[in-house]
Amino acid sequence: MSVPQAPDFVGIVVAAGRSARLPGPTPKQFERLGRGSLLEHAIDALVSNDAVRGVIVVLPAAEAAGPLGLDLVRRAGVLHVVAGGATRADSVRNGLAAVAADPYVLVHDAARPFASRALVSAVIRATRAHGAALPGLAIPDTVKRVEAIEGAPGAWRVGETVDRERFRLAQTPQGARTDWLREALDRVARVGATVTDESAALELGGHTVAVVAGDPQNRKITSPEDLRAAREAVEPAGRCAIRIGSGFDIHRFETGRRLVLGGVEFPGETGLAGHSDADVVLHAVMDALLGAVGLGDIGVLFPPDDPRFSGADSRALAADVARRVAAIGMRLVNLDVTVLAERPRIRSRVDAMREAIAEAIGVDSSRVGVKATTLEGLGALGRAEGIACQAVVLLERSAVAS
Repeated sequence: MSVPQAPDFVGIVVAAGRSARLPGPTPKQFERLGRGSLLEHAIDALVSNDAVRGVIVVLPAAEAAGPLGLDLVRRAGVLHVVAGGATRADSVRNGLAAVAADPYVLVHDAARPFASRALVSAVIRATRAHGAALPGLAIPDTVKRVEAIEGAPGAWRVGETVDRERFRLAQTPQGARTDWLREALDRVARVGATVTDESAALELGGHTVAVVAGDPQNRKITSPEDLRAAREAVEPAGRCAIRIGSGFDIHRFETGRRLVLGGVEFPGETGLAGHSDADVVLHAVMDALLGAVGLGDIGVLFPPDDPRFSGADSRALAADVARRVAAIGMRLVNLDVTVLAERPRIRSRVDAMREAIAEAIGVDSSRVGVKATTLEGLGALGRAEGIACQAVVLLERSAVAS
């Protein structure tokens, strides 16, 4: 009977980027995928292996020092949460600084949620055998080296056809002896070299990096289309043809603020208290859309303690929510909004509100209904202490995603 080997690896999950190719206020590593975020899936992929003692998570500095960092450090398997640097190499160096005497490390992208147990184990075995290893994916297509065509900006020509059998697409996790990787990244920092992964740094340091077979399922989430495909792969309900969502929001009046309802300003009226522009109508609409597709609520996407959203125009936030809904493959059938308030009277502005809401979420105004009711003097709303709004949406799967 063999004795189980003590854990000799520590994972470093790199989540310090800002995801330029997946626009929106939420960096891609924090996007929801099934029951957790991309980051949480990446963490689980490493800590589920018995050889991994735990993981160090590298976050943007603001998140590392904020509530997200505090929550993550309490998560099972997370040893430390540290702030990232200006480059990937800097971020990994910061993670390595938190590694104790562990002989090996595994560095993994937070945007790769589908690394399998078998893949992680293969990288671990090869790292123990060779000192460093990565998973490499074979290229099925013919590979061309291209050159710019002189005098034709943006145009390319074939320079040569290369032997695709000699090339692999590098994936993560990438394993290495801890001392090798520290030394290699310190050298990168000293000489000012640019590297895009850990193996590149190790190569510059003269170390051999073994390659194991990569996994096509271990794809990196870089675009809205990638995220949509990933969600459809893990969420059985993702193929549901129809979704219904409801949203509700309420704000009290606050003197000195402008009143915006459904993207339309009401001059001369007392505004509403809130971190953003406090557009109670669009807030209810966004919550209805997010609820219909299981993406939480606006408090998750646009935290009220995040200075980026101080005074934010809710039309821009609603447009971002609409893009997320579209990325999942759903489109709006219709939206019904009811404003609950004693004042102001909105009847003369209903058409303008319908147009503004429709423009924000990218639909025709014929799909948007807006109406209002008073509370007949009952309760806080009836005493005109604030305004509430409820919204109901019906979504259908778009033809392009069917």
